[in-house]
Amino acid sequence: MLKALEDISSTKKRLKIEVPAEAIESEIKKGLNEAQKRARIPGFRPGKAPMYLIEKKFGKEIEADVLEKIIPEYYLKAIKEADITPVSRPVMEDSFEFKRSEPISMTISVEVRPKIENLNYENLTVKEVPVKVEDEEIEDVLNRLAEEKALYESVDDAVNTGDLVTIDYSATIPKSQGLSGDIAEETVSENVVLKIGSGHYPQEFFDGIIGKKKDEKFIIEATFPDDSPTMFAGKRPKFEITIKDIKRRNIPPIDDEFAKDMGFENIGQLRDKVRENILAAKNRDAERIKQREILDKLLELHSFEVPEVMLNSEINEIISEIRAIGKDTRTDEEIREEVKPNAEKSVRASILLELIGEREGIKVSDEDMKEEILNTAMRTYVSPENIIKYYTARDGSLEGLKQSVFEKKVLKFLLNKAKIQE
Repeated sequence: MLKALEDISSTKKRLKIEVPAEAIESEIKKGLNEAQKRARIPGFRPGKAPMYLIEKKFGKEIEADVLEKIIPEYYLKAIKEADITPVSRPVMEDSFEFKRSEPISMTISVEVRPKIENLNYENLTVKEVPVKVEDEEIEDVLNRLAEEKALYESVDDAVNTGDLVTIDYSATIPKSQGLSGDIAEETVSENVVLKIGSGHYPQEFFDGIIGKKKDEKFIIEATFPDDSPTMFAGKRPKFEITIKDIKRRNIPPIDDEFAKDMGFENIGQLRDKVRENILAAKNRDAERIKQREILDKLLELHSFEVPEVMLNSEINEIISEIRAIGKDTRTDEEIREEVKPNAEKSVRASILLELIGEREGIKVSDEDMKEEILNTAMRTYVSPENIIKYYTARDGSLEGLKQSVFEKKVLKFLLNKAKIQE
């Protein structure tokens, strides 16, 4: 039972807990009786061995089992009686020596979720976010779709920037630039495919090819930079080139035929679908903007200390994400100091959403979880099974995903409750 509750801080408590001797003794006797029924001791029929022999043989083991079971039970009773929500593992501040027929007294400290007495979210207002789809946006999407459908086709025209050109060449590096210094070096390559204007060749090289036609033979020189990944780095070779093929990207016209290739009856139907998708994306963005405004206002209205264990967990997760991306030369401590304010803001927001959700009785159902997994799968083009594997591998369970769904539901509730200003 809870004997005393002390405030170490607003997010850390000290509990003095006592486990009554009679409760311990009752559990020990149950254990001894069970052991007596199962024990096989020479000279006695099963279940008939005297209790003093049972205690001698199994007593210490049973006592240890009882303590392992009863201490957590009384800890849970104490935190319920104290009306606190732990967010860290309990820490035993002192040791105790167990003696039969005597109570156990423990002092335990634990970090807890802060209590907010005057939770205020009844009269929130947010600005409306106008949503409109412009014709230019639809055309941009259609043009991108057409470019994705584009194919390279052989042409009889002269080479231009962006063309795919197949060439044979022999390249000669002058004596003064050769490895030996006095012997010219020559290399021959066939069926080399170049995209004019892209890749590891200098612009001077491409300029010498632009304007040439299929089967044309010619000589050009080009200086390669010292950091070129080619064998010509830092040199100015002479190239004897033959154009073997010229292919140009053919972007299909955006018409009914194009729409049919995309699975629609006509171009009008495709435009309507593109408009619908753009509008849905903009509505999602608008909702996120309004939800951020609600969170910002909640944070302004409620000032409280966050548990250190939650803050450290959030910071460590951010550091892990940064390290996974790589190429960040900052130390963990430098990153920690930089991200700490935003991490603290994120933890405060999570605590507020959790408290509001609990007060309003918001729950996450199995259907909510299925819907979130399917939506994530469609959005990321990853199978639902792999979505589940990802969260299970990251968090050890789907609790992280469940918490995310819970917070989304609370934010949706708050947004529906808020007054929208035009």
